[in-house]
Amino acid sequence: MSVLDIFAWIVLLILVASAIAMFFIMGWLPGHIAKTRNHPQAEAVTVAGWVTLIFGFALWPLSVIWAYVDIPAVRKAEQQQ
Repeated sequence: MSVLDIFAWIVLLILVASAIAMFFIMGWLPGHIAKTRNHPQAEAVTVAGWVTLIFGFALWPLSVIWAYVDIPAVRKAEQQQ
């Protein structure tokens, strides 16, 4: 093998490792955002992030948006009813 072949293999390994790392970061990101923002449905956002990333990337941005949505607190008058 020449030096160019070895360089090509190194570049290929770096690209594969980067792709795997990006997949895991993208799956982890919506849940992490929701947990740091104290989202009341943080676990659901985490599951949605992984499921939509694995089964259809097109809906993954919705889980990121959901992580940023603030859900209004329940008023005391509504709790007593």
